[in-house]
Amino acid sequence: MSSPTHPEVTVARQSPERPDADEPALDATTGPAEPALDAAEPAADDAERAADPAGPDAAAARALWEELRIDPVEIALPAGTGYTLRAYRPARELTPTDVAERDADDPFLARRQVVEAEEDEDDEVVILDEEVAREFAESDDDEKRTKGDADDAAEDDAEADDTEQAADEAGDEEVPIFLSHRGRLLLFKTPESLVSFVRSGAPNDLTQLDSWNELSERVEPADIAPRDEDIYELDLVVENLRGGHDAWDSTLLIEAGEVARDVAYALRLPAVLDMLSSGSSLDDLDEALRASANGGIGGFMGRRRLKRIGAQTASLGWRTIVGKISAVVDWRD
Repeated sequence: MSSPTHPEVTVARQSPERPDADEPALDATTGPAEPALDAAEPAADDAERAADPAGPDAAAARALWEELRIDPVEIALPAGTGYTLRAYRPARELTPTDVAERDADDPFLARRQVVEAEEDEDDEVVILDEEVAREFAESDDDEKRTKGDADDAAEDDAEADDTEQAADEAGDEEVPIFLSHRGRLLLFKTPESLVSFVRSGAPNDLTQLDSWNELSERVEPADIAPRDEDIYELDLVVENLRGGHDAWDSTLLIEAGEVARDVAYALRLPAVLDMLSSGSSLDDLDEALRASANGGIGGFMGRRRLKRIGAQTASLGWRTIVGKISAVVDWRD
């Protein structure tokens, strides 16, 4: 952009002994025009910043995450706020996190598993007579040999094909995976500590991704800048629900449901998945919030559905979910 031109003002120098009365008096603002180049350059910089408020560094960071198909995520819980990483990949490409050690440390879960094992043992039929046992086995073999005809065989083949097709579709579905280890979500209090961990080569569930090694070589603390849609405030959910229907924040609650489902799936938390599953009261809340946020007649019907959802029930349910997620977090400084 060319600098604006200003007409020069020529002033004749007067002798101090003989002022000219015909010359107009100069005020403090009259004088030679200064070049406007210095003012134009900052103005151009301001215009460039206005066009790209995030700046080139943020654009480069976003390009890194899009290339590697991994995203930084910020999650706020009652115990604090932390950063982690999340990716989506086809289920067939991922090995689920190992929760054996985590579940062994849970006394309530361990006791429930013992009770279930004892019940299974009680249901078993024990045959002490070996001859009777042989007769049962031979009878089962005869029944299997005579069972089924051509129609049954065709039906079995069809069911097998349907099962295989369903398994293929499930394997192609993209599912979430977090920066986690042995069933625990790793949350870092600063971008620097997160980057230090990624570069350290420490074991975690994201190392199975083909882009992990490249990320560990290229990532910088400045790159840990989650997008607005990747920032979740789970610490505010219960309090917001307690405020009543008129105070409910649709965006806050919908995003909380999304990240809670992702964490529950990736960290293998069946109790949380059940609470948010289709047909549950919290799923009804989620659908009503989405409908009300869309506006129109659907929004009107959504708001009517929200009125029928108890604030106390919703807040208690979400308090349980936040508590279960918090219990599997491994905080890192």
